[in-house]
Amino acid sequence: MKRILHIAEPFATGVLSFLVDLTRRQVNDYEVYILWGKRPLTPENVEKLFDPRVHLICEPSFCGALGSVLSPKAYIHVRRAFNAIQPDIVHLHSSASGFIGRWAIPCSKTRVFYTPHGYSFLSGNGSPLKRFIFWSIEKVSAMRKCKTIACSKGEYDEAAKLSRESTFINNGINTDFLSQYVSPLTEIRRPIRICTSGRILEQKNPCLFNEIATLVPEAEFVWIGEGEQKTQLTSPNIRVTGWISREEAIKMLIGCDFFILPSLWEGLPISLLEAMYLKRVCLVSNVIGNRDVIRSGENGIICNEAAEYASHIRSIAEDVGLAQRLSDSAHKDVCEHYCVDSMAEDYNKVYSNK
Repeated sequence: MKRILHIAEPFATGVLSFLVDLTRRQVNDYEVYILWGKRPLTPENVEKLFDPRVHLICEPSFCGALGSVLSPKAYIHVRRAFNAIQPDIVHLHSSASGFIGRWAIPCSKTRVFYTPHGYSFLSGNGSPLKRFIFWSIEKVSAMRKCKTIACSKGEYDEAAKLSRESTFINNGINTDFLSQYVSPLTEIRRPIRICTSGRILEQKNPCLFNEIATLVPEAEFVWIGEGEQKTQLTSPNIRVTGWISREEAIKMLIGCDFFILPSLWEGLPISLLEAMYLKRVCLVSNVIGNRDVIRSGENGIICNEAAEYASHIRSIAEDVGLAQRLSDSAHKDVCEHYCVDSMAEDYNKVYSNK
């Protein structure tokens, strides 16, 4: 049986969910290894999330994106793990893993793939210099023999500017697990309940989430998650849950009628796909990943500033028919285009055709 090595420096939130679902399908065709880095938000029982046939190897030299990239040990240990496992395929996840892996591994002798899960240089509020540095790192690394597999069409458009060896496979979710929680949206409850989920950090734009909450004081806002920028959520109508179990998070999500994702940049967010499948009304920022999925006015709403979010929340709350049309269309789109089984099959095709 062929061996596949996934390298994931950020083993939390979206990347973690992605690998749980993908490797669950891969273990029937590959001997699967994951070299991963522990983040503060990595679940304590992370091993229990995976199929027991997956070999999980915690790498202590992975210590955050920048810390890992600047650590000589990270490159040495990645090469050492590669030599020990002798994989037929290596798949790198996130910018830090992509940089370290492409320079630590003999790419010319191995099938190497890279999924950015959201390019850092696309940050909407980063300084031009910071974005240029991130772009330069990606451009230099793209010289290595490696195929980029973007997780959305928008991310692919950026990947193709860096390397001709690029393609894309839309992210998919495990709808089998979520199906038990799906219920039609028959009314907008009062008070209006609005949530988001994920790590509270710059990418997820807690400042904008807080501004929206201040503009809709009659609504209850919930951030499902935790993170270092929690202090920016100061509006009194915001509740932060902290990290809770997946089942608790899903129940919290379906307890709300609106899901908003005001991110500064994305790849193709798993949290958005799950909210769409669960028939929540989704309002998102106008960035790659979000706008690859949401067709504004058809299966959700794309917004550019806090006042737009507030206006749409209030108008949709008064029009349950519109809310139902948006949520039903979103659910249908996920069923037809963002299933994890199709995603895993597409990855196998790309691995084989390199």
